[in-house]
Amino acid sequence: MRLETRKLLDKAFSGLGLIAIAVMAMALLAILTPIIWRGSKAFVFKGTIEHRRVMLEQFDRGNSDRFNEELNLTAAARAPVYDMLEAFEAETAELEKTLEAQEDEKKTQAKVLKNQARALKREGGSEEEIARLEAEEDRLKAEAKALKEQARSLGETREEPYEALVDAVQELFGPMPGQKKPVLIRQQYGQTRWDRTLVKLHEVMVEEEWDYSNPDAMGVLVENPRIEKFRGTGLEPFFQYLEDHIDEMMRPKTTFYWQFITDTSKDSHIFGGIWPEVLGTIYLTLGAMIFAIPMGVIAAIYLCEYAREGRTVSFLRICISTLAGVPSIVFGLFGLAFFLNTIQVSDSKSVLAGSLTLSLLILPTIIRSSEEAILAVPRAYKEAALGLGAGRWHTVMTVILPAALPGILTGVVISMGRAAGETAPIIFTAAVSVGAPLKIWETLNQPTPALPWNIYNLCTEHEAVDEIRHVQYGMVFTLVAIVLLLNLFAILMRARISKKLRG
Repeated sequence: MRLETRKLLDKAFSGLGLIAIAVMAMALLAILTPIIWRGSKAFVFKGTIEHRRVMLEQFDRGNSDRFNEELNLTAAARAPVYDMLEAFEAETAELEKTLEAQEDEKKTQAKVLKNQARALKREGGSEEEIARLEAEEDRLKAEAKALKEQARSLGETREEPYEALVDAVQELFGPMPGQKKPVLIRQQYGQTRWDRTLVKLHEVMVEEEWDYSNPDAMGVLVENPRIEKFRGTGLEPFFQYLEDHIDEMMRPKTTFYWQFITDTSKDSHIFGGIWPEVLGTIYLTLGAMIFAIPMGVIAAIYLCEYAREGRTVSFLRICISTLAGVPSIVFGLFGLAFFLNTIQVSDSKSVLAGSLTLSLLILPTIIRSSEEAILAVPRAYKEAALGLGAGRWHTVMTVILPAALPGILTGVVISMGRAAGETAPIIFTAAVSVGAPLKIWETLNQPTPALPWNIYNLCTEHEAVDEIRHVQYGMVFTLVAIVLLLNLFAILMRARISKKLRG
């Protein structure tokens, strides 16, 4: 090959390599940027007075004197809202009462006329007078019926819209003054975050309906201003007041909630943090590594140093390679069938069963990487040790393994990241949706929440999925951070060992 052609090909390959690295970097950036941006909102956000109230009452955190001052200012700002609602309710009750009284009066008058008409008939009175009384009686009955319909229609025109409005206001601010304390924690507080406050404020201002009038198209969401249903009533200024004074009523402040990592969750992740999930993920990852590293390294030593090359060893290597490609859900089902139902390592789901299942999942990776690392150790090291009289086992432990350790740690790093992020193997063996942080001895027989499973669970099955998007992204951000930190720790260990080996 001519020298110019070779140089041209070298430059072309170098260019392709740089392009590939740039594409990978851009893909990584495209994946990590939204995770970091949205995940950071679980830690840094605009918290309302309700957030500070939750922290004080549920986590005993915050300055109670300062909070009470804020609460008094908030109550003063919200008072006109509750006053207008109360006045409208009283106005509706008074209107209903008036209509019922008018209806009763009309009925009474009609009854009197009826009696007068009967009396005239018995006495043989004037036919014309009797006809006039009966006509007047019918008119009064018709008016009484109209009043009854008018009173009944108040439910549709005033009471139902009012109840819907009150429900929306309660979601925004929490329980009304004087209302009995609800049982569920989520119903005891208003919106704790400013972004959700604006969403709920919009729901107070408009009423959403789906329009299915066009049979050839999908339903269309229509937003009707709620004020139209209260036009001309005492609640008409309510909506403008709400928009103008929402800041004073919720008092948003920039909040750094680093305890999102260390707090337990309250009411199915509506409030609080993700500490049980973080701790469960660490337990499962470390447990898997404790089982997988010794078995993987010992298996690699046997295959490289003790086993004779032949069909059996080749078959074993094929099995290991095949095992690495088995879908993770299969490992989950195997863990359920073998560790829980057959040998019963625990009575039900447990961290121990999940760790054993995950260790099987990452075992092929550790065996193959350890095997490659051991085979990469220069043969001269082994021959020199044996030549000096060292035994095979002594050579492996003092010469080959230390030299192969950086390569083995590379496999451990990759396996650790996979064990921390896997969901399918722990669905059947270890994970639950909610739970308390486990003590170390409780991992032998109790299940645990874990970040991968809870991310999936919150995204797909949680009843208030739109309310807790920040928790989902916060979990993803934390999981990525844990994997990166574990990898960083392992990489630093590998670099330190390599430096030590080089002398």
